[in-house]
Amino acid sequence: MKRNPGLLVAVIFILVFVFAAESYAQRGMEWRGSGGWGREAPYGRMYDPKTVESIVGEVVDVERITPGKGMSHGVHVTVKTETETVSVHLGPAWYIENQDTNIEPKDKVEVQGSRIPFDGKPAIIAAEIKKGEETLMLRDERGFPVWRGWRRR
Repeated sequence: MKRNPGLLVAVIFILVFVFAAESYAQRGMEWRGSGGWGREAPYGRMYDPKTVESIVGEVVDVERITPGKGMSHGVHVTVKTETETVSVHLGPAWYIENQDTNIEPKDKVEVQGSRIPFDGKPAIIAAEIKKGEETLMLRDERGFPVWRGWRRR
């Protein structure tokens, strides 16, 4: 049986092209494991344990946001307290949407987190959110996200 060297070269060329394209696409996404929501990412470094506070109020709105360039979608709730209406950033959508605690409009919640300036307005990066007897833990006392090790729990 005679081998066709042109066919072999074509197959090698196609394989090199496919693997190179896949490698380039993954590098360009810059996920770093948490979609930009990790403690080491610019957004995560905004969490300051010195500015942690608690608020109590009613959820007015729940929506997906992308807080920064290159980040994956996150979940953000707007909470109305007796004195203000504040944006509360919970975490990446893929994590929040896989938890047993669902936060919905009209829920009464208590939020503990770091108050930060975000887009010229006050916001809170949540460490935990309580709804009735349920507590959704999001970050530890240093601001380290629980989703970084969620599969190991």
